[in-house]
Order: sequence, then structure tokens, then C-alpha cells
Amino acid sequence: MTFLSQLRDVPDRLRKESRQVPTGDIDETEVEVDSSAHAAAGATAVAVAMRRALGQMGVRRTASTLLRLNQVDGFDCQGCAWPDPAPGHRHAAEFCENGAKAVAEEATKELLDREFFATHSVEDLAGRTEFWLGKQGRITEPMVLRPGATHYTPISWDDAFATIAGHLNRLDDPDQATFYTSGKTSNEAAFVYQLFVRAFGTNNLPDCSNMCHESSGSALVDTIGIGKGSVSLEDIHQAKLIVVVGQNPGTNHPRMLSALEEAKSRGARIIAINPLQEAGLVRFKNPQNAKGLTVGTALADLHLPIRLNGDLAFFQAVGSLLVEWDALDHDFLERYATGYADYAAHVADLDWGKVEASTGLTREQITEAARMFADSPATITCWAMGITQHHNAVGTIKEIVNVALLQGNIGKPGAGVCPVRGHSNVQGDRTMGIWERLPDHFLDAIRDEFGFEPPREHGLDTVGSIRALRDGKIRVFFGMGGNFVGAAPDTEATEAAMRNAALTVHVSTKLNRSHVVHGGEALILPALGRSEKDLTGGRVQRVTVEDSMSAVHASHGPLEPASEHLRSEVGIVCSLAIATLGEDSTIPWAAFREDYGEIRRRIARVVPGCAAYDEKVHEPGGFVLPHPPRDNRVFETPSGRAVLTCTPVDVLDVPRGRYLLQTMRSHDQFNTTIYGLDDRYRGVKGGRRVLFVNPDDLRDSGFEEGDLVDIVSEWKDGVERTARSFRLVGYDQPRGCVAAYYPEANALVPLDSTAEKSNQPVYKSVVVRLDRPGAADGTSEAGERGSHGSPDQGSGSLRDDEPHHLS
Repeated sequence: MTFLSQLRDVPDRLRKESRQVPTGDIDETEVEVDSSAHAAAGATAVAVAMRRALGQMGVRRTASTLLRLNQVDGFDCQGCAWPDPAPGHRHAAEFCENGAKAVAEEATKELLDREFFATHSVEDLAGRTEFWLGKQGRITEPMVLRPGATHYTPISWDDAFATIAGHLNRLDDPDQATFYTSGKTSNEAAFVYQLFVRAFGTNNLPDCSNMCHESSGSALVDTIGIGKGSVSLEDIHQAKLIVVVGQNPGTNHPRMLSALEEAKSRGARIIAINPLQEAGLVRFKNPQNAKGLTVGTALADLHLPIRLNGDLAFFQAVGSLLVEWDALDHDFLERYATGYADYAAHVADLDWGKVEASTGLTREQITEAARMFADSPATITCWAMGITQHHNAVGTIKEIVNVALLQGNIGKPGAGVCPVRGHSNVQGDRTMGIWERLPDHFLDAIRDEFGFEPPREHGLDTVGSIRALRDGKIRVFFGMGGNFVGAAPDTEATEAAMRNAALTVHVSTKLNRSHVVHGGEALILPALGRSEKDLTGGRVQRVTVEDSMSAVHASHGPLEPASEHLRSEVGIVCSLAIATLGEDSTIPWAAFREDYGEIRRRIARVVPGCAAYDEKVHEPGGFVLPHPPRDNRVFETPSGRAVLTCTPVDVLDVPRGRYLLQTMRSHDQFNTTIYGLDDRYRGVKGGRRVLFVNPDDLRDSGFEEGDLVDIVSEWKDGVERTARSFRLVGYDQPRGCVAAYYPEANALVPLDSTAEKSNQPVYKSVVVRLDRPGAADGTSEAGERGSHGSPDQGSGSLRDDEPHHLS
């Protein structure tokens, strides 16, 4: 039976149920909570994926997209950046449940046209949730919100470009504009985008890396000389020990579970280190085989329920035990590393009391894990946002590298460090030059290729751009994809900053919060999606992307565009460049727009490691970028060696009556895109404003499960941030730790609470207290958005100490 014929057999009722576009918004009083799941994927995941895909795309559209998703001659998933198997080793259905949801969101038949905007004022839209906004359909033509207007209205592409160019060219300084990039942007679009921004005269290029893996890049550049992971998919398969820390693959990178299953079949052991025990690492029911649909495979051999922010202490303790046991690769340390003597002296004085207080683990638990490291001849450590979004994140990742270096686990099969990127081309965007601190050798190459001197002064990252918008130093915000307002920290501060701009522009496929939190004038520019044919320049165009493991490959969609008015990201950038810089620019914008191959030929001459780029990406499966530590054990650091570092262990002390909050995804979302309202792996159905609390903490708090609370964050600025009306849910995790979904909980993250060195927002360790609803401001009204309160207002909370402030 073919995939298409199977789809035809799905009941009509299933399709109709899924086509319903919400006319009202989320009713959080309808939320249901059940027990959490103990397995991921399986038949349920297949059913959910098909229900969502059929409901939004129909039978033939579902088949034509999903059968091309992640295939050699197809298009790259809009979701995570997990790598694809080699050509010839891919399944016909090479996608996961959330990948199918991502395609369905983009390839939906629902269209959002000018009548929609005429019906809904910006004020009306601003009162809706991200879920409702995203479900209204694809934006079909450029829209403008004129100064003082209440509604978006249509605008021609030429007039849109002229409006933006007018704002840009009237600025007193190019640094009064900032240009954001989402990780879904293709390599070709990213290259011409950063080229335009630098030709305009600024390095203000914040991107989503600033909010997800900036800490990884900072730590890895310092220690191994390159800010990327050092492993391949085959290394995952060959590893003897895989450590998954601060990561939930079952929701955020589901296809990783197949790779872990393959590693287990070859004898690997797996350690899961995470405050919550996630279903995907308990048992994986692989829908590609009969065993997976019934029994599944147990993945994690050991789960360590670590306290939030305890990972640095954990890895330092493991390193100390490896040194004590002499479980070291002395040859590697002598030939390729520096700093071992200082490191050994540092860990010899390890304070185990601090380690246990920081991690919430016993010495016996840590020793058990360390024995698994010591016994393994090839170890890979994988991590994601649970590691990178802390104040000490860079130090934590350096400790992960320390442990890898001690055992020579860089540059050998089945071993290495593996930051798993959360967006499909966020790593590729950085490779193409989307970075506010681009090194001089890259800028020199731009100068030599295009005949202009790019600016050398470092630009603004995400947090820096919000501060500059707040202070009136940025007048124009341009967003290439994504949902900047929804993803950013300190929601009220970010929204006020965006409203301070003279112009906000967003290149988008669907509506989101960023479109309704606008500057004096605002534009929405509708772009082609990954799943759609790109016929820019009158020819079939392909774009390229880079995955988490430095593999670059081509992508081209099969579908007719949702509207004749859509333009590609490359076309939008090149047309804007012509409108802004004029026809006399030294850069051949029209030629780039006509033929993406010309862009790739310039990439080959400018971007390190991309020689013969256009030729290589047309090979089946593409090619892998060079990685000196992985390829040759070459470390491009000042010393020419990998660097072991020393970082003190600090205990994040949270007073009684306070909790340490992490923000996280539901299983029914990707970043700020809300697919649905069911987090079935954690037992939540029909809502999102829930707060997961340890049952013992819940018992001692004076609250009961199901109670509504306001969550109030406390920080050193003296300003209290409040997220209102969250339902309490008992959930197994370390005492003192709580968790809530973003973007709803982003309101609680202070703008100035960032990681040392990387300046990445600290979404994973926010000190909060719980108040009775309305207690902080004397009201009992449940609000959708977070708010600031005066520092001297009464709280009505159950607290025993003065507010604890992170530094």
C-alpha cells in the first residue's frame, strides 16, 4: 500500500476536526492534566502527525510534501537542525511528528488576506495569543501599518521597498538600524542579507543564535578553536557512551531518537541529565518498525535529575574523579592540549559539599556516572538550551569540554562534543556571516570580493538591540523571519522597546506577536516557505542549509506558492538593497536575484571552507564543512592546542519561599510557533498556562494542585515581573525547581540577566515566588501578558526571606 493510499483511508471526520481554525482563543479553564508519558513516538505520534497534516493540507498536499521532506531531492524540514542520514539510507517517511506539524503549519490551505486585516484591527490582534495568530493562515500580500492607523492595509512591493529605503537613508547613522535573522533563513539569503547590511554600513546583526547557542560558540571557540560541534551522525552511531544533558530530544529533536536507538543496538550506553525525566529518553517507540510500534527501545541507562544550574558542578566533579582514577588519555593531553596541570590542581580541591548542593545529586550518583565515563573508549556529550541559558553557561560548556579532553574524545570516531541546534539553519546563518562580531579575515574577504570597506566596529546582538531600541538609539528594526518579540526575554520591556522604533519590518510567512507590537510605521513582507517552489528570476532556484553537524545540502520545495504575491527571501533582500543602495552599488544585486548560483559562487570565494560551494551542494547529500579538531586534531586557538580551563563552582542559593524557574517548550510547539494545546508527554491537554512544581514543594507551599497563581520574578534591578494565572501541576523534578512554557513565561526573564561572555538571556534559572492571583497589584483579574509591578508593592505571597537577586 502506498503512502498516498494510506492517507486516503483516513476518516473524513479526522480531517474535518483538524481543519478547524480557532475563532475564539484559548480557554485555560478547560485544561486537563493527566499522568506523564513513559515513551515517545509510536503509533500515537503517527496518528497525531497525520491528523494535523491532513487537517491543514489535505491528502495530496500532505503526500507531496511529507514524501519530499528531508529527502535528497526534496526540501529541508523547517524544524530542528538534526542531520539527515546519508543518501541511500533514508526512510520514505524521513520525518518526525513535529516535523510533520511544522510542514502543515507552513503549507496550510488557510490563507490570511487583506479582508482579514480589514476585519481585525491591530488592537484586536494584540489581544490574541500566539496560538490564535499562527492558526489564521499564510499571509498573502505585503501589508503596511501607516503612522496612526488602526489596521494594516495592502501595499505594493515597490512601495514597500521605497518606504523601507526612505527610512534607512534618512537615518543619521547606519548604526541606528538593526537587522535580525531567524534560523530558518537559507544560506543564500543569509549571505546576501549580511552583505546588504554591511554595505549599508553597520554590523548590527542580531540573530536567534544570541538566544539559543551563543554560549556554545563562545566556549568552543575558546577551548577547541571553532564554535561548532565535533561529531557526525555516524559518530553518534559508533559512540560507546552518549551523554544527553539539558536537552529533550523527544520534543525538540525527535529524529535524534532514531540515532540513539541505532547507537544502543551497537552497544552504547546513555546517560540522561535533566531536571525532568522526559519520555523520549525513557523509551522510544520507533514507528518505522514493528517492535517500535509495540514494545520500543529503552534508551537512558541512567537518569540524573539534576537541579537547575547544577551542570557545571556535575562535570567538574566527573573530571575530578577521572583525574583521581587516572582514567585519562595522557598521549592526547601531552600532544594536543594545554592547561592540564592547572586543571588537575584545581579539581584536587573540589568541594563535594558545594557539588552536592549545586547539583541536588548525591556523591554516589555522580560517581556512578563518572564510572560510565571512565569505562567508555568513545564518548559524545550532547546539549541544548538547558545548558546554554544560564548565567554560567559558558563556564559549564567549558567543563563539558574539559571532560572530553581528559579522555581524548575530540577527533576520534564515536567521540566528541555535540551542541544540538534548535533551528534548521541557525548554524548556517552564522557560517554565512550573520554575526555582529565577524572576524577581520571574513571582512577582508568581503572587501576584496565586492570592492567596499565593510564596517569594523562590532555591532549589537539581540539584548543589545533591545536596549538600544529602548533608549532611542535604534530607529529601524528589520526582522528576517522568526518572531523576535515572542522569543525575546522581558516581554514588557521588549514590547516597549519595539514600540519606540520609527519603523518595524518583518519578513514572514504567518502572523505572530511581532506584527502587532510595532513601531510608528510597520510592514509585513510575505515570503515563500521552504515547502514552496522558488521561481525567482524565471528559473527553478534551490537554496542550501547547514545542519548541527556542519553538513550542507540543497533544498527546494514542491508546492505552488500560497499566493502569487509571495517573494523569496533572496528576492526580498536583493530588491531592498537596490532600493536602498542604488543601481551604482558595487554588488550585483540583480544578478544575485536572477541566479542563486551566482551567490553560491561568491560564497565560495568569501566564506571559509566553502570552496567550490555551488558544485558541492549539487552532489547527492551535499558536503561537510571542514572542522579542524574533528578532521585532524588541529586546534586553531592562540596556543595551537585545545585548552583545559578552570572555573569555580558556585551554588545558586535560592531562599525559602522562592523557586528556580526554567522556561521550556511544550511537545505541541516549535520555538514560539504553537502547533496545538496538548503536551501529551507531560500529561497536559487543552492549555498552556501551567506551572510544573515538585509535589513536595506544592504540599509545603500552602497551595494545592490546580490552584491558579501569579508567578513573580525577582532580580537585582528591584523591578518585579509578573506572569499571571498559571495553574499548578505536580511534577517529578528536583525540589525548589519549577518549569513553565515559553513564550508565556518569557515575561519573567530580566533583560539584563544574561550569561557571562555570551550575553545570552538566562531563561533557565529565574528566581521566582508564587502569589495568589492579583495579590501583587491588589487585583484578581487574570491577564494574558506579563507586567511590571512597583518594587514596594505588597505581594501577599508565602515568603520567608527578602528577595534573592542573581548577579
